[in-house]
Amino acid sequence: MKRIRDKIEYYALLADKNWKILPIKRQRLLTKLFFGGYALLTLLVIVSICISTGQSNKEILINHIGGIHKNPQTKDTVQSDNINPLIKK
Repeated sequence: MKRIRDKIEYYALLADKNWKILPIKRQRLLTKLFFGGYALLTLLVIVSICISTGQSNKEILINHIGGIHKNPQTKDTVQSDNINPLIKK
């Protein structure tokens, strides 16, 4: 665990060092671009949530979950289901 923490700290310090090497104008430009991308992504998520909640109807759909059976059907039970579908078991 200590090795992982040390590696993360090393890469964070390396990134900080590389950031400080950049000229101030470049740092400001990159900061504005990152913030603009973040703001655009946030806006898109908010619009997506508004659209999805605005289109929902007030009905709850409950469907049967298919594919999960306690007793697997054999060839005989499938044929008997096809022959007598109206008979309750």
